[in-house]
Amino acid sequence: MTTTLAQAGRTPRPGGAIDAEALGSAAFRADHGVRYAYAAGSMYKAVASEDMVVTMGRAGLLAYFGTGGLRADRVADAVRRFEREIGNGPWGLNLLASHENPAKEDEQVRVLLAHRVRRVEAASFIVPTRPLVRYRISGLRTARDGTVHVPNRVMAKVSRPEVARHFLEPPPREIVQELLAEGAVTAEEAALAERVPLADDLCAEADSGGHTDQRQLVVLLPDLVHRRNLAAARLPAAAPVRVGAAGGLGVPESVAAAFVLGADFVLTGSINQCTFECGTSDRVKDMLQQAEVHDMAVVPAGDMLETGARAQVLRRGLFYPARANRLYELYRRHDSLEDLDERTAHQLQRRYFRRSFEQVWEETRAHYEQADPRSLARAEQDPKHKMLLVFKAYFVQSIRLAMSGSEEHQVDYQINCGPALGALNSRLRGTSREHWRARHVDDLADWLMRGAADVLTRQLAGLTGNAPHRSGT
Repeated sequence: MTTTLAQAGRTPRPGGAIDAEALGSAAFRADHGVRYAYAAGSMYKAVASEDMVVTMGRAGLLAYFGTGGLRADRVADAVRRFEREIGNGPWGLNLLASHENPAKEDEQVRVLLAHRVRRVEAASFIVPTRPLVRYRISGLRTARDGTVHVPNRVMAKVSRPEVARHFLEPPPREIVQELLAEGAVTAEEAALAERVPLADDLCAEADSGGHTDQRQLVVLLPDLVHRRNLAAARLPAAAPVRVGAAGGLGVPESVAAAFVLGADFVLTGSINQCTFECGTSDRVKDMLQQAEVHDMAVVPAGDMLETGARAQVLRRGLFYPARANRLYELYRRHDSLEDLDERTAHQLQRRYFRRSFEQVWEETRAHYEQADPRSLARAEQDPKHKMLLVFKAYFVQSIRLAMSGSEEHQVDYQINCGPALGALNSRLRGTSREHWRARHVDDLADWLMRGAADVLTRQLAGLTGNAPHRSGT
């Protein structure tokens, strides 16, 4: 089993203080070659930027590059930079499930395998897919000691126990056999697949920015740890799977609480958007720096609008949350663009899209001709699906506006963010790290982990009756 807070407490600093480097899983630190059981998670469209990954990697810390929405050649360029500037150090890429267009996910995995990328953060998966399984089992071989050598490491971000179960078990046999029949994996890889779980690390994603089920970490994390332990009783290979925590981790006390709850590692996201290295616009960072914990809203997720999936975004000073909710309600109630009343149709075109539905559709058609011809063919036969694709264009537009920093269209920015950033801003106000230009992803990792160790040292001393005497109440 992995090293927990209890084991970490056995290797204190002089004076009984807990060491930040000893928090969490020793196996996580060893396998990823990192100083802390800590990672910076990916964010869409390279918001988790190349600079972020390089800065973390050079500091001996793990970060995942945000590949979602990027072309294959752009991802390949980033990989070549990581190879040059980090080498064999810790770095990884996001592997985003593509429910609408599975070919995109397959393309991602071809790039990963071609460039021998050894770490991925698997996000938005509901069930195992062929590309994910192919990535996981490619390169499996029997080591000299009889164990299975697994070169490709998977960290799965999950918010539901039924999804976590898939990652605690071997890849589905039917998918493995299909890959074998196609020649996508070897007979040895297919045979060894039954002996390894789908993931090395399982991250309990609680009240996070972006896609979220808004689970409470105090409920979700212990439940996933328990389920990991049950899975290990059935499949010994599941025992080494580390269970980490994400969502709501913006101050040292939150990180300390995650380790107390049994986290083997922690992963941050929202707080890294408001740093010098983040890949979004300066205007967005200025807005994020002012955010409070209550300045977030939950809205429909644009990429999964038809399913009702939800995402958490910044609300303060923006029309985007209200407009996103309205588009979802209109999609639910109407069967086509022509079904909209004249006033609503005029308002959407004038204020939301700032161009006609016909212009939006021509741009959308051109995109889907290349990206997903099947969805385009469906839209040309199904007016409701056509309306869906037009509405989704607003969500895509809102991301582009935020990343470009357009002053004219600031009210339509889509800024995925959770309340952890509000807590961080409150804590850093009046300090040298108040402004985002003075915040760096590696420094925040040090501040959080060392702060968490200090919090735990004080709290454990208090529980054992060794806390210093305080006067007053």
